[in-house]
Amino acid sequence: MLCPERPGLARRRLALLPRGLPLFLSLPPSLSLLLLLLSTPGPASRAGAARYDPTWASLDARPLPEWFDRAKFGIFIHWGVFSVPSFGSEWFWWYWQKEKRPEFVDFMKDNYPPSFKYEDFGPLFTAKFFNANQWANILQASGAKYVVLTSKHHEGFTLWGSEYSWNWNAVDEGPKRDLVQELEVAIRNRTDLRFGLYYSLFEWFHPLFLEDKFDSFSKQRFPVSKMLPELYELVNKYRPEVLWSDGDGGAPASYWNSTSFLAWLYNDSPVRDTVVTNDRWGDGCICQHGGYYTCSDRYNPGHLLQHKWENCMTIDKFSWGYRRDAGIDDYLTIEELVKQLVETVAYGGNLLMNIGPTLDGTISVIFEERLRQIGSWLKVNGEAIYETHTWRSQNDTGTPDVWYTSKPKENLVYAIFLKWPISGLLFLDQPKAILGKTEVKLLGHGQSLAWISSQPSGITVELPLLSLHQVPCKWGWTLALAHVF
Repeated sequence: MLCPERPGLARRRLALLPRGLPLFLSLPPSLSLLLLLLSTPGPASRAGAARYDPTWASLDARPLPEWFDRAKFGIFIHWGVFSVPSFGSEWFWWYWQKEKRPEFVDFMKDNYPPSFKYEDFGPLFTAKFFNANQWANILQASGAKYVVLTSKHHEGFTLWGSEYSWNWNAVDEGPKRDLVQELEVAIRNRTDLRFGLYYSLFEWFHPLFLEDKFDSFSKQRFPVSKMLPELYELVNKYRPEVLWSDGDGGAPASYWNSTSFLAWLYNDSPVRDTVVTNDRWGDGCICQHGGYYTCSDRYNPGHLLQHKWENCMTIDKFSWGYRRDAGIDDYLTIEELVKQLVETVAYGGNLLMNIGPTLDGTISVIFEERLRQIGSWLKVNGEAIYETHTWRSQNDTGTPDVWYTSKPKENLVYAIFLKWPISGLLFLDQPKAILGKTEVKLLGHGQSLAWISSQPSGITVELPLLSLHQVPCKWGWTLALAHVF
């Protein structure tokens, strides 16, 4: 996995790093880090623009670029060497080699020779049928507004030809292709999605990280020689507008030099005006520091948060990577996914919904079906999702499974209901109607609906009598309420 550096490799790295950084790649790590902290930013700064210091107080004060809150919905893609065994979880290597879980040990005994190592999965990660344009078309059909690809997971394998992961990347091994670049080009040429990248700070079994960990992170050999150069490389080459950090390995942000990197990202990088970041930049940062909060995987606060947050979750209930042993009941239904989206947006969050492609680069039929289903739902109900704000009530207390969003400038409140009442009458106890002004419409139907005001608040809406072919969508419906308070 770790091999001697190729002749002339260091010279080719220089163009990808901020000014000053290449000069200290060969210096001792402690001195290298000091020079990195004092180095002059590379690209010219914007005239008159606010600059951010490498402190959490300054970085956390940066306004989140507006596009992110307006987007509401993105797609996560977990893809890597773990897609080859495609068994149990994307944490396959850790569970097999470190924890030695019986089911993973037995899987290897039953299917591979005794001498087989995890690195031997690398050449089998072929991406043979990967078609970035086809992926882009499917992602566009999902109705998502951004995509986040795992450029490197905890296994350390990079989906681009990283100069700092020689012989353990998708250009030197397996596909022999720059998968990050292919998807970036397709997304930007064929869709209106923003392109984002996930990056794991640590690597389970990298010897430099393990040495630093053994020394209680008092030395910073791994971030200076591996993690930081790769992050600069990623940003400068692919200009991600979402940088989704993960995997602190128990080390604090000071070990990762996170604040200095983020100061460069916000001040001087090619995406300084549009990039958004999450909260996983070191032990203790999650739900405390960074751009938007993730707090935990599959996070749902159950109430309104004042800070922007994201619910990163999986269609497969048990894994982020593809599992060939998954059963049909292991996947969330479209009804469950629509509910997750609606509930997340009502509480002020974004939904980042994950799929796991196969080792040969195909998106399995069940993932494609779910993406296209939620896209068809958004074609009808997207008005109540995209560019909306939270309302004074997030859900209805009188009728279960009714969620609210709003567009204050248009004097609109959206009531998204997930169960069509058998009576054809939908009671909403939160809106207060204005006689002669309030108007109610069903998205996808268009005509004004009759309603009756209740006291002291609430309205009862008479839903239209529609055949199965006339119902605007199958899994949830939206009432647009004009002029209610």
